[in-house]
This record gives sequence, C-alpha cells and structure tokens, in this order.
Amino acid sequence: MGLCVTGGAMMTCSFGMAPSTLTVLPKAQVMSAMPLATIMDNVPMVNILPFGMCSSMANPTVAAATSAAMGVLTPMPCVPVPSGPWTPGVLQVLIGGNPALNNQCKLTCAYGGMIQFTNSGCMTIQL
Repeated sequence: MGLCVTGGAMMTCSFGMAPSTLTVLPKAQVMSAMPLATIMDNVPMVNILPFGMCSSMANPTVAAATSAAMGVLTPMPCVPVPSGPWTPGVLQVLIGGNPALNNQCKLTCAYGGMIQFTNSGCMTIQL
C-alpha cells in the first residue's frame, strides 16, 4: 500500500524548480512521533510550501512575464494552488476523521502541476 507520510516529507511539483517540504500540524499523533498527514493537509503556504519558481503557462504571473519577454518562457515565484485534497488517500486508516496519506498520493495544482512525494518522511509504518 505504501509508506505513511509525516511532516517533513519531501515533495516535487512537475512545474516547480525546487523540492518542498510538507508541513503537518500536530492534530493527531498515531503510531509515530511525527504528525501523520491526511488528505486534507493541502493548504497552500501552511501545508504546501512553494516549489521555488513556477514554469506553468497556466499561472497568470508566468504568462504575463512570458508575454512581456516576447514569448520567452519566464518562470515566476511559485505560489501553490491545490485544486482539492490529496488522492487517493488510505481510506482504511483515518486520522482525525480524514484518510491518511501514503507516499503514492498525488495533489494537483490549479496551474496544472502534479505534486508528489519523493521521500515520505516515514520509513517504518506501512499503510
């Protein structure tokens, strides 16, 4: 099923230029010293921090900067805009009433980026 995801897990975005770290607020600690993540840990600038620069033309700031540069792609600072909760989640494991995250879950940004884990932050608990 995959490894659990805790605060400190490393993520990448397909349109981002740098990795980011998942922040999980300590609402429930189950089987771990670190807070376990749920599908609802998707709040921009709280749970999901920027991925450096964004290169998605669906991002209005990137589109404007690219237009001003005569069509030369001009990345701009990333401000994540998750378009919903993480999917699919681990429906059999609830944390604070929400399905847990494992390292196979993905999150879509409204600008077309796919956010996924490169390191779950948890190496011992299988979900």
